[in-house]
Amino acid sequence: MSGATEAVVTILTGVISVALLAVLVGQKSQSANVIQAFGSAFSNALGIAEAPVTGASYTPNLSYPGGSGLSLPSLG
Repeated sequence: MSGATEAVVTILTGVISVALLAVLVGQKSQSANVIQAFGSAFSNALGIAEAPVTGASYTPNLSYPGGSGLSLPSLG
């Protein structure tokens, strides 16, 4: 990597690290909801990526933790 690219990556990594730390230890943090939302996003990405290969129908879960969510047509 060039010096400029390395500097940008270092700065972005630092910003993301501070934000993650603030979310996890802040007094008003909702760590469980953040972790659940990340897991749901990852699960949806895997399901959507596998649907064309497996032939399975997949409907993404777009609800926020504790929310009612949105209904979308099934993919596949």
